[in-house]
Amino acid sequence: MPIVRPTILALDLEGTLISTAYSQIPRPGLRHFLIQCKDCFPRIVIFTAVEEARFRPIAKRLVEDGYAPPWFADIEYIQWQGPVKDPGFIPDAQDGDVLLIDDFEPFIHARQTSRWIKIDSFDPPYSETDAELERVLKLLEHYLSLRN
Repeated sequence: MPIVRPTILALDLEGTLISTAYSQIPRPGLRHFLIQCKDCFPRIVIFTAVEEARFRPIAKRLVEDGYAPPWFADIEYIQWQGPVKDPGFIPDAQDGDVLLIDDFEPFIHARQTSRWIKIDSFDPPYSETDAELERVLKLLEHYLSLRN
């Protein structure tokens, strides 16, 4: 069976890109990370437990404050329910299309574990030298190079 290159990058929000939906501290390197991801994936979606009505103002603020590129304010939001982030909730996604970056293992669907990149949670004290997004970028590059 051929190795399928993922075409959809699903990103978690809390603990992954920012601290929490309440404190909204952007993780160091967020803008660079998002720009690099956009260069690698034709489709990027937000797959978060934060409701869309709460997420949209956060995304807009991150863009306005320069922490995210303009397209992030309108990023595709994935509605989901239940205990796990099933890639089946992503419209038009097939098995193998989705790569998920998330810090919270209990949300990862059993079908998704081979397509999950774990990121250390962005927790207090929020270090300005946190380099997790850069580490994950290197993992993404390696992962994608294996599938070319």
